[in-house]
Amino acid sequence: MFASDVMTTRFMTLKPDNTIAEAVKRFKEASRQQGKNVFGLMVTDEADKLVGMLSMYDILLFVQPRHANVWQELTEPDQARVFGDLLGRVKSIQVGDLMTPDVLTIEPQTHLMAIVDIMIKRHVRRLPVVSDGQVVGIVYISELFYHLLQRYLVD
Repeated sequence: MFASDVMTTRFMTLKPDNTIAEAVKRFKEASRQQGKNVFGLMVTDEADKLVGMLSMYDILLFVQPRHANVWQELTEPDQARVFGDLLGRVKSIQVGDLMTPDVLTIEPQTHLMAIVDIMIKRHVRRLPVVSDGQVVGIVYISELFYHLLQRYLVD
C-alpha cells in the first residue's frame, strides 16, 4: 500500500503571484469540485514545479491581531471594523508572501505507514506527491485514515 493508492490526482494549484483574494476563491472552487472542504493548496511556478503550500491557517495567522486579548475589550462594531480592515489588507497580498516555502513531499511509492509516521511527527494534514520533479497528486490525512480503516477495521 503506497501513496499512489490513496493520493488524489484531481487538485488545484496556485501561483505565487496570485492574490489572497484569488486564493480564497480557489479554496472554495476546490472544495466544491472535491465535495469536501479543502484547507490547503499547492503553489507551483510557471514550470509547474512545487514551490510552496498555502493553507487557510497561513491566512488566518497573518490576519490575527497582534494583541488578541484586546478583542474581548472591543465592542462588536469595533471588532467588525478592525477585522474588516485586516481582511481588506490581506486581499491584495500575493500568495508567495504568505505561503510556506519549505514543503515536505513524498513519492508515489512511499509506503502508507511511512506517510502516517510523517503526518503524525510533522503535524501535517496533506502531503504533495512528486515524481520526477512534477506534482502528480496529494495525500490528505482524511483519505489515508479512511483507507486504512476500510482495509483493516471494516469487515
